[in-house]
Amino acid sequence: MRADFDELTRPHRRELLAHCYRMSGSVHDAEELVQETLLRAWRAADRYDADRASVRTWLYRIATNVCLTALESRPRRPLPAGLVGRSDDPFAPLSANTEIAWLEPFPDARTGDPAVLAENRETLRLAFVAALQLLSARQRAVLILRDVLQWSAVETAEALDLSATAVNSGLRRARSKLAAEPPTSAANTADRSVLDSYVRAFQKGDLDTLVALLRDDVILEMPPVPLWYSGVADYRSFMSRIYDLRGSLWRTLPAAANHQPAFAAYSRETDGGWRAHSLQLFTIEDGLISHNVVFADTTLFRRFDLPDRLPA
Repeated sequence: MRADFDELTRPHRRELLAHCYRMSGSVHDAEELVQETLLRAWRAADRYDADRASVRTWLYRIATNVCLTALESRPRRPLPAGLVGRSDDPFAPLSANTEIAWLEPFPDARTGDPAVLAENRETLRLAFVAALQLLSARQRAVLILRDVLQWSAVETAEALDLSATAVNSGLRRARSKLAAEPPTSAANTADRSVLDSYVRAFQKGDLDTLVALLRDDVILEMPPVPLWYSGVADYRSFMSRIYDLRGSLWRTLPAAANHQPAFAAYSRETDGGWRAHSLQLFTIEDGLISHNVVFADTTLFRRFDLPDRLPA
């Protein structure tokens, strides 16, 4: 198999990246985990038996166990709403906590063959990946193998060195924990229209139009700042504060992350140029925005092939 290793494994590398992202919650970590997976696969290539498993299944087994080993020494990656209580002060200090390993967005451009991933688009949405972080690493693995990849209990047991009974028990516990999380819905054309309206209002600091696009119980969170807000009033107060601090004129570029409506925001500089500010991901339900995650870590821009600065 080694003679054809690159040819046989290349078609599966992007979906392995998505798999490792679901497990780890980080694109950076997922890239390292895929590299470790391929290294282990190369070392074991002479022992690969095509009669026992396809190359894809074999690689997923290795990748899952690579992830489990790595996650033994890594904390879960939360969003602020999964870590601290709701803030009731829209004017609280905006102090980034870089000691916390936060959940990261996933660039849609990094996903694999659309024919392979189409039925699993929901499992890359941020709410689902954030919910996975509430599970132990092994529960994550069981849920992903069974419910995302549609493996049988026996296949999952073989991959994780468990009994089928233990797999079924772990799956029930994992599903029970996730049952309390709100369901996600796929982005559609109507969502894009809502986002376009939000972008136009955001760019010119039009608070009245902006908040008219929000659900009453809208959630706003902004990692790496460990704060989150709920409700239109606090959302408006916070955005008013941002416009006071950064100015009411902004530029944006479209972004594609976690199969959700998204854009990159740029604030104005004194020389008239525009500086990277945040990557914003939206959940839109019934024509209104229910959740906005503002990733205020500008190092993420490079992963999305977005410029750090726009000219005047």
